[in-house]
Amino acid sequence: MIEIPLPCLLFLGDVSNPLDAKTAMGLRDWRPEGCVGQYRLPGCAVDLGLPDISFREAVAAGANSVAIGVAPSGGALKVEWVSALAEAIRSGLSVVSGLHRKLSEESELVKAAAASGQQLIDIRVPPASISIATGRRRSGKRLLMVGTDCCVGKKYSALSLHKALKERGIAATFRATGQTGILIAGRGIPMDAVVSDFLSGAAEMLTPDAATDHWDVIEGQGSLFHPAYAAVTLGLLHGSQPDAMVLCHGVGRTVIDEYEDYPVPDLRDCVAQYEQAARVTNRVSSIVGISLNTQGLSDDEAVRACRDNSTLTGLPCVDPMRHALDSILDALL
Repeated sequence: MIEIPLPCLLFLGDVSNPLDAKTAMGLRDWRPEGCVGQYRLPGCAVDLGLPDISFREAVAAGANSVAIGVAPSGGALKVEWVSALAEAIRSGLSVVSGLHRKLSEESELVKAAAASGQQLIDIRVPPASISIATGRRRSGKRLLMVGTDCCVGKKYSALSLHKALKERGIAATFRATGQTGILIAGRGIPMDAVVSDFLSGAAEMLTPDAATDHWDVIEGQGSLFHPAYAAVTLGLLHGSQPDAMVLCHGVGRTVIDEYEDYPVPDLRDCVAQYEQAARVTNRVSSIVGISLNTQGLSDDEAVRACRDNSTLTGLPCVDPMRHALDSILDALL
């Protein structure tokens, strides 16, 4: 368990790409009661629809922390952000971060925290003792989200499917594998911070033996087709030994985000390659549905897009933020 001092103010820095603000969006959508507003630096083009308030106004509104809600490529902590976060600490807020660059590595923040008594909470820290994978089959059932790219809805799909399973009265646990999922769930393992030799072992640790009718619903990471992040995907895939997978895709996404020389494969090829990779450790693993992120489409367009992709793949396809998940659950169960 990771104790997050809520409620929090969501720090957006100066980002311009909405995909970089996925942590803030996840907290807004899945822990709205814990968010008092947003803090944006000049030049920030992302708006969560929350009140823009200062650090002192956040404290007056009951906030206990400021959460860094952005995750740029590489997980860097910009110099301009450090000064602002030091001001937040001096205003009476602890700082929560899931970036690769640790808060504890920033002397200005360490000094401000020591003087004010506030906490510096780094989320992207894996457990100290992770063993290499055993490859042993574990009891219980596992459902893993996989993607055609990063930032296509793997976390939202896992949270939605976990909720839907619970509503059907089926025992299920959401297993967080990234900074935002951990902030939402309060526990998990940041898979992309684990040394590569121990990735599959970390996935085994995250999804231990369980009752035969219990489902672990596992947040996915990266993509098998991503030139930078495929390694974390494969380690999670082999270690979690999923009985089933849901393929997540962003409608209209034809190339890997920020890697325009790398096209997104045809969905049928994606299904085949994920199933082949998963069957290294679970010979019956299969994809049971498509989760389609239809952001930007009208309701009618979203329905048509799901129908077209269902026809293409022969699998149920829905947008979990717009549509009922019954077709995927029926295929799963």
